[in-house]
Amino acid sequence: MRLIGRKSITSRLTLLFVGASSVVLLVLGFVIASSVEKHFEQQDMEVLTGKMELARHTLAKLKSQDDFERITQLLDNSLVGHHGLEVIVFGPNHEVIFATPNANFPVDRMAASAAQSPHRPITWTQGEQTYRVIAADLPTGISERSKVLVAVAIDIAHHQAFMRSFLQTLWVFVAGAAALTGFLGWAVARHGLAPLRAMREQTKTVTAQQLSHRLPMESVPVELAELAQSLNEMLARLEEAFRRLSDFSSDIAHELRTPVSNLMTQTQVALSRERGADEYRSILESNAEEFEHMARMISDMLLLAKAENDLVVPTRETVSLAAEVLALFDYYDAVAEEKGLHLTLEGDGEVCADRLMLRRALSNLLSNAVRHSTVNATVRVNISSSPDTVSIRMGNTGDMIPQEYLERVFDRFFRVDPSRQRSSEGTGLGLAITKSIVLAHGGTISVESIDGTTTFTMILPRAP
Repeated sequence: MRLIGRKSITSRLTLLFVGASSVVLLVLGFVIASSVEKHFEQQDMEVLTGKMELARHTLAKLKSQDDFERITQLLDNSLVGHHGLEVIVFGPNHEVIFATPNANFPVDRMAASAAQSPHRPITWTQGEQTYRVIAADLPTGISERSKVLVAVAIDIAHHQAFMRSFLQTLWVFVAGAAALTGFLGWAVARHGLAPLRAMREQTKTVTAQQLSHRLPMESVPVELAELAQSLNEMLARLEEAFRRLSDFSSDIAHELRTPVSNLMTQTQVALSRERGADEYRSILESNAEEFEHMARMISDMLLLAKAENDLVVPTRETVSLAAEVLALFDYYDAVAEEKGLHLTLEGDGEVCADRLMLRRALSNLLSNAVRHSTVNATVRVNISSSPDTVSIRMGNTGDMIPQEYLERVFDRFFRVDPSRQRSSEGTGLGLAITKSIVLAHGGTISVESIDGTTTFTMILPRAP
């Protein structure tokens, strides 16, 4: 229902084309109409000013009041062949001295026009006729004070008829041009948006079973290249996340299958016949160990899930790394003594971190180092500080990690030797949890395995 009121990009572009072209055509039509009207006015003014000059020249020949009687004949002669031209002359007392048949212009209006804007045209409508009129006070040859009011007018009905026809044709053309522009704009918009439709069709092929599909960058226009690149990067992230989720589901199913199978087998064996109290106690103790292992695994998976969704919020306090490492040395001293290992520490540093989470990360690394060290080897921990960070390097001599596996040692349930059986010492999530804790503190962790020595390096910011 929400899609009903929405407009497509094609529709919007078409409307923009129509609007823009209509505005341009309307402005163009207005300019053309104004230019034509101005041209007609200039033509009329040439005729009107010419006749006004003729009247001025004629009036200048008058030498006495008796000569006014000759003005009618002189003006009649000057108007021969000028159809639609009207002239009226008012004497000093505003009496009509000369007038053509249709020159019934009011003396007051003509006098006002002559006084305010002489030789500037005004439009006067008389009946069904429309005139363009200019009026002026012209001197006579009788004396300097002897002036008469002369009004010269020309019929502009044919001009108005032409302008009505011209404007009608112009606006019909503007409407047709706007409609044509709209159609062409629609066609251009559809053609221009064809790559978007192609991208839409290509994205339809992306499914959970086919996340490897990517949009071809070579066929995408420059304007859509960034969008296509972002979509490809999103698909890559989704593919990686889906792969990790699939691997995790497979790994967790494999890891949980063993303890569940052990529990079922031991329970079925216990129920196969009557047994003594000691035997039942032994079976329950074994089951309890399996349940503890499963509980640790579930707890670790919950911590990882929270860390990946930024739900782990460390409680910050000042932590002495040397003190934490020495406390862990005491905890692992018995295990290290059994293998003849030497635990050494160099350096010190303080960070603002969650003490329990950081101790767990260090414990996972130390446990991993003790487990995979050779007999009578040395586990070395080196702490170094810089103004902004603290680096913890923990190295041991023992089992090597192939170079192709270095990037995967922090994955859940990853084992360098896939055939290695599940150990009761861990859940296979220790290094993954360590990485999550380090990332939650804004740090980094890496591993290198060279010349028989495997070294894990944690870099933590001194302040949050």
